[in-house]
Amino acid sequence: MSRYVFPDGDVVPIATALRAAELAELEVRDVESLREHYVLTLGHWVRRLEQHHAQAAAAVDEVAFRIWRLYMSGSRYAFRTGRLNVYQALFVKPHVSGASGLARGRADWYRHGADALPISRSAVAS
Repeated sequence: MSRYVFPDGDVVPIATALRAAELAELEVRDVESLREHYVLTLGHWVRRLEQHHAQAAAAVDEVAFRIWRLYMSGSRYAFRTGRLNVYQALFVKPHVSGASGLARGRADWYRHGADALPISRSAVAS
């Protein structure tokens, strides 16, 4: 994977990301595992890649096509079996008064959309 798919890529464990956020004086407000979602997502990606085999192989080559198909299929298996996980973490930098400006819970964040989030979310894999 590090040679053919994500050279110079790095998977940061969730504990490392949370610690870095705390050291940056960010408050951790929510952490959600998207593991099961990635099983479905990767399944769709592999099916679509295979459906467009000719176009994909023409854009790169057969070797690259097979590498990516194998990578995504293997990743799907790793997510399905719990060997790989990806997290979405929500951090906030509280105002000096202690107020975060963030709606109180996940239901409010989803109901009010971006208006309920004073900062952006980031994905962290482990």
